[in-house]
Amino acid sequence: MTKLILKVGSHRNGRSSARKSSRRMPKGVIYVQASFNNTIVTVTDVRGRVISWSSTGTYGFKGTRRGTPFAAQTAAGNAIRAVVDQCMQRAEVMIKVKFKLIPSSSIRKSKLLLIF
Repeated sequence: MTKLILKVGSHRNGRSSARKSSRRMPKGVIYVQASFNNTIVTVTDVRGRVISWSSTGTYGFKGTRRGTPFAAQTAAGNAIRAVVDQCMQRAEVMIKVKFKLIPSSSIRKSKLLLIF
């Protein structure tokens, strides 16, 4: 008779791979990738590990509405709100756009010290 070998981290042996949600980090980097169709905001720590990310499609914007300035502002604001709750105080902003629209108003409204 063969024994069942449970996988490490499986549901049956009680282990789970839960993310650490309360890492405290004073500094980080905000990457904004904006195009005509979508805006993706990624917040990383200094080493480059992703802390939070957001795009316009994750908040219910579909089709051509994903490329609007309001959708970009919503995506940037929600990604930054998640890291401000984790006590991030300084952030460097890296912006990559294919046109002149930058969702900088929601980044500037957050209480982060920005380094451009």
